[in-house]
Amino acid sequence: MNNERKNLTENPYAAAGKSESGPDKEENEEKETSEEREEIRQAKKQELQFGNISDSGSITTKHDDVTIHSLVIAGQIEGHYLLSGQTKTTKYEHVIPQLVSVEESSEIDGLLVLINTVGGDVEAGLAIAELISGMKKPTVSLVLGGGHSIGVPLAVCTKKSFIVPSATMTIHPVRMNGLVIGVPQTFTYFMRMQERIIDFIVKNSHVSEKQFRELMLETDELAADIGTVIDGLRAVDIGLIDAVGSLSEALDALKDMCRTARENHKSE
Repeated sequence: MNNERKNLTENPYAAAGKSESGPDKEENEEKETSEEREEIRQAKKQELQFGNISDSGSITTKHDDVTIHSLVIAGQIEGHYLLSGQTKTTKYEHVIPQLVSVEESSEIDGLLVLINTVGGDVEAGLAIAELISGMKKPTVSLVLGGGHSIGVPLAVCTKKSFIVPSATMTIHPVRMNGLVIGVPQTFTYFMRMQERIIDFIVKNSHVSEKQFRELMLETDELAADIGTVIDGLRAVDIGLIDAVGSLSEALDALKDMCRTARENHKSE
């Protein structure tokens, strides 16, 4: 008996055999419509994120109070010339607009750069590295697998860099494919380009110029080239990379940097 009275009190329409109507019904319908809209919005957002992953190898994720944009630089860096369809490439015309968008976005707090590249177009790779180096927002790089050739400037261009222990980095002089005219001017051009790369790496890392040049001109390391291949631990020992770590360490460091940057911005 008590249960029946309780039910009648909670739902007065039940006693008369009527369904809910009026303001209560409209409120419930409005609530259901709002929930459906939110589900559709989240589904579209997820679809867009997966589309970005397949198209450009990037994704924006939010955890707690920090929103991070992750950029993958994989395969060979494609510059002014198209590479074959069988080659995995990172196109610089796709990367540059992303970097501009991240820097200008009020919703993104930091940038994570995941690197596994064999190198590629020198000027395109250096252009991407310069853009990342000039960003005001917190940036962290993580070398996975390899950061070879022009991948070295990309690895050191962020405010903090990490490398997994099993990764390797190849340091060698500038090379050029195709027709090369054997005149002194060509050699001078190569030298100037090499100096630009060395200068950038030394300024954005803790490696000394002398040691880097020695590694670059090593003759006993590579069979068909001059240069050196170093693993993750050695890259940290010589000051080329800041720390040995994996994804969790890189993300934790980036989140801390984002929170610090936010606090500094509030205090200004």
